[in-house]
Amino acid sequence: MSSIRPTSAKRATQPTGTTSPSRRTALACTAAAAALLVAAPLTAQAQAWPAKSIRFVVPFSAGGANDLMARAAAEGAAKVLGQPVLIDNRPGAGGSLGADIVAKSAPDGYTFLISAAGVISNSMIKKSLPFKDEDIVPVVMIGLAPSVVVVPKNAPYQNLRDFVEASKKGQGFNFATAGTGSTPHFVAEMLNVKYGAKLQPVPYKSGSESTTAVLGGQVEGTSEASIIALPHILHEGKFKPLATTWTQRISAYPQLSTAVEQGFPDLQIAHWAGIHAPKGTPAAILDKLAAAVDKAMKEPATVDKLKGLGIEPVGGTRQEFVKFADAERKRLGEIVKAAKMQEK
Repeated sequence: MSSIRPTSAKRATQPTGTTSPSRRTALACTAAAAALLVAAPLTAQAQAWPAKSIRFVVPFSAGGANDLMARAAAEGAAKVLGQPVLIDNRPGAGGSLGADIVAKSAPDGYTFLISAAGVISNSMIKKSLPFKDEDIVPVVMIGLAPSVVVVPKNAPYQNLRDFVEASKKGQGFNFATAGTGSTPHFVAEMLNVKYGAKLQPVPYKSGSESTTAVLGGQVEGTSEASIIALPHILHEGKFKPLATTWTQRISAYPQLSTAVEQGFPDLQIAHWAGIHAPKGTPAAILDKLAAAVDKAMKEPATVDKLKGLGIEPVGGTRQEFVKFADAERKRLGEIVKAAKMQEK
């Protein structure tokens, strides 16, 4: 015998695939709690950072502009942060060797790359790299060494305009560079693409070798960092400077006009040094390091020392360096394509 149960009010049903308001609230609280659990260690890590020495990987040999700027930043940042900052020179592959080391390092705030223009241009030019552009992120600009277009002292050219116009005749000029994708290479190609110069880039292993080629008459000219070019100009008198390729005159040699002043508004490039970090490094650590380097680059003693070498200290914020890197990637990318600089 079956029993008849009392008829009750129809039970409310939840549409399939939806979540009740109370359950949504519970899920949101759970997600928020999980986020706090993840964020808490990162915040604590950033607050405690640095708890030990920091490593700056310099992807070039000791003594060059990149290395000198790295050491100035390391010394100043160490004073601010209260921990040693060690320099680790790892030259090779146009800076890619050192960049790869940093890209594969733990994002814990203890390994950073002293970056240069190659960190932006190498992926545009080289067939392959052992890491991706996004594996390292910008932190802060350190400073820059304006590039100086130079020719032998006895050359007949009085300025950059004379040099460019003379190159358009006959077979053109050989122009020494520090390798494919180096700043002197971009100087040559900017003059070729934007102003019709006929400069044939001749790659050497380093800036020192390219300047030696100019002094020896193997090439008609080159463009080299102020820190390398100025001693040959001011002390030895072996070079004739034609222009500096940065937007402002060099503090240590203000009598030399810029390419922009001479009518070459698109010739703006310098040998800069910045800091990049492994992707995933906590933003609070990146900002703390950026602030330390910015403070170091504004110390009067550091400013005087770097400017005396022909280097312009910069510093700034992380956001400013990100903006600079993005703009350079777009600008240099256009030159790479127009000049067909990609490796075959």
